[in-house]
Amino acid sequence: MSSKLIPKLTFLLTLYDWAILEKSLNQAMSKPMLQEEKTARAQDIIRNHVGFSLGAALIPFPGADLLAVTAVQVSMLRQLAKLHNVGFMDTLGKNLISAVVGSSAARLGASLIKIFPGVGTIIGELSMPALSGASTYALGKVVDRHFQTGGSLDDFDLRNARRGYKSEMEAGKKVADELARTEAVRRSATDETVEKLTKLAELKASGIITEEEFVQLKERLLAQI
Repeated sequence: MSSKLIPKLTFLLTLYDWAILEKSLNQAMSKPMLQEEKTARAQDIIRNHVGFSLGAALIPFPGADLLAVTAVQVSMLRQLAKLHNVGFMDTLGKNLISAVVGSSAARLGASLIKIFPGVGTIIGELSMPALSGASTYALGKVVDRHFQTGGSLDDFDLRNARRGYKSEMEAGKKVADELARTEAVRRSATDETVEKLTKLAELKASGIITEEEFVQLKERLLAQI
């Protein structure tokens, strides 16, 4: 039960964080923002989506992880565009990602190696998040700089964008590694919470605690995540 529930709970937490980030951006955009505020907000958007990329890259199915990471990157570009009052379409965002990031042979290899059971899955799950997180960071930095100078999705200098993307990858790996360590702590807390919820359900089923007590204790546990 625990092994099946943990991925679902982690995914729901990611969606919750995603929704909170979107709501926070909408609230911030309801009033004029200074350039310093926009810069800080852009950093938050990029960093949070690096974190989302780490989770998306853990999807165990080859190819599906790449699609999930791309969805995260499109979301990041959409929010950066909103922050800088730039017009955005998902199709243009995906085209830009393909043009700047490319197929990314390293990421593709990390994804496809999951085809092989056992060691392939382990290697893929170790390498894919770091590469995807770094890629998201590098892409976000390049696009944010372009938007800051008044650029749009239609006037990218792709050669400079690719060069900037490559130069930002090393910094992206460091950010991804830092967030991965934080996420590991969070997953550990989630694992422990799921185990406690399972025990609570068993106590309720055996009649040791009431339905009302179960609901109260469950809400306390979920609030700690």
